[in-house]
Amino acid sequence: MADDSTTTITAVFETREAADLAVEHLVQQHGIARSDIFVQSASAKNTSGSAPSGGDVSHDGSARSDAPLDGEIEVSADVNSSMIRAVQRTFGDVGAVRISTG
Repeated sequence: MADDSTTTITAVFETREAADLAVEHLVQQHGIARSDIFVQSASAKNTSGSAPSGGDVSHDGSARSDAPLDGEIEVSADVNSSMIRAVQRTFGDVGAVRISTG
């Protein structure tokens, strides 16, 4: 009998760019429905991450002063237990600083 239980995997990223990339990999490579993926600030503050990336970088390469770089971004996904290792690996490959399963 196959194990079809669901597990939540959570990863924390320093940049919005890495969090967005993680979501795209989960959807496109693993077939996880977007409705099973959640993105939020890892703290109580509104944030675009803790490091500038993508649109958070000004033309001269420095961080923009209007980007709320006040903390990390958390991505969590509810996945079939058979996908745990693959999703953990994907999170690590795209730059997660912490990954937890539970």
